[in-house]
Amino acid sequence: MIDGVLFILGLAAVCAALAAYYRIAKLRAEKRDCAGALKESELKFSRLREFLSDFSTALRGDAGVDGGIRNMAEYVAKQLNANAVGIYDFRDNELHGIGVYGTYLLVHTDDPRVFLDSRALLQAMKQERYRCGEGFLGRAAEDKKPHLISEAWHDARISEFIYVDQVGSVLAFPLCREDGSEVGLVCAVNNRAHRAFSNKDVELCRSLSGQLILSRDLINAYGELARKDRLDQELSFVRQLQCSMLPEAFPIWEMFSVNAFTRPAKEVNGDFYDFVEIDEDRLLIVLGDATGKGLPACMLTAMTRSLIRAMADNFTTLSEFLAAVNRKLHRNTEDGRFVTLGCCLLDRRNALLEFGRAGHTELITFVHNHIRLIAPDGTALGILPEEFAEFDTLCLAVTPGTSLLMFSDGITEAINADKEEFGLKRLCEEFSGACRENLTPDETIRRILDRVSAFSRGEQDDDQTLVVIRHLG
Repeated sequence: MIDGVLFILGLAAVCAALAAYYRIAKLRAEKRDCAGALKESELKFSRLREFLSDFSTALRGDAGVDGGIRNMAEYVAKQLNANAVGIYDFRDNELHGIGVYGTYLLVHTDDPRVFLDSRALLQAMKQERYRCGEGFLGRAAEDKKPHLISEAWHDARISEFIYVDQVGSVLAFPLCREDGSEVGLVCAVNNRAHRAFSNKDVELCRSLSGQLILSRDLINAYGELARKDRLDQELSFVRQLQCSMLPEAFPIWEMFSVNAFTRPAKEVNGDFYDFVEIDEDRLLIVLGDATGKGLPACMLTAMTRSLIRAMADNFTTLSEFLAAVNRKLHRNTEDGRFVTLGCCLLDRRNALLEFGRAGHTELITFVHNHIRLIAPDGTALGILPEEFAEFDTLCLAVTPGTSLLMFSDGITEAINADKEEFGLKRLCEEFSGACRENLTPDETIRRILDRVSAFSRGEQDDDQTLVVIRHLG
């Protein structure tokens, strides 16, 4: 993905830069009506084309961003005939070292071996910070104009560096956009011909500024795309993890049918549901909702689901089960992180259902054409230590035709354009209507989700999950 986008960005930028540079060169040449000026413009055009081509290749190479920045530094060194060049990024009122070419001596280190290893020198360079106005480079950034030192070894402005005695000439020039905003600074050290940098070199630097700013913008775009690609890879992994946690199929227990659906608000989901077979007659159905959204919530749901499945082997009562899960989560989660959980323990032999909840939403039942809400007490999991956490449960007979609905608060708290919530009343009405029309559990879920989407006009601020249990009779 990055290579494709980068190719488009690079190609567009290169074409635009080349076209603009060529038009300017041609206009200047026409104005001067001088064959020599046109020849010089064409030479600059050729150099620019070569640089941008090499830069794009370096950026896509194994070294990535570092390779692209080094290519910039090397290009400046060739144009100035400099022995070494350092490049700095200007952000948060500071210069940050980001790239280097050659034996760049303006680094604060007393280890001469650093200058013999390009990677070590780059690492030392990246650790450099210069506040605007502080030191030679900081003053150059503050002034927003080139600073030229012809005889650096006895110039007080550069005495801060340990190896100043090996520095002959220095040229530092800020990179500024047309609106005056500063984006970075380039510093050249020592001329290869053993002469001092001159005002002609300063003018050359000014002509290079536009090219370097363009290259910097491409590097930033590439870095952002790379970061997004890494994030996409992480999200893809978490989505796969999340999908693997959801049951592959819905259980059918003789006369009982169970269906579920979850719809995340972001790339990954903080809601989850699961079906755990306790023994041949009992099925545990859970619906959980972790605090927050996205990756942190997803990881908390993964841990909770793992705990539930691990502890199902030692299942006693539903109340004790919730207390045990709470104890584990309270010990292993950060402050402010918790999970709400609704639990239905279905007993098919006796046609009974026991419901417990830990800070979760109510259980909605449809029995004999009537809606009833079941809401035993219980605190969210992970908030309170075991001595303060209590969990009540309620038991009911599940007769033929009975339907039960578990839901996350993303359903009832969905809001419309007037900031009005969908609410529990609307949910009960939709569920009752679906049951009276004898819709299947899957059709019931789809109907409710469609009504919620229509109510909120497709906007979704929280994860939405539904579980429907029905006695087929």
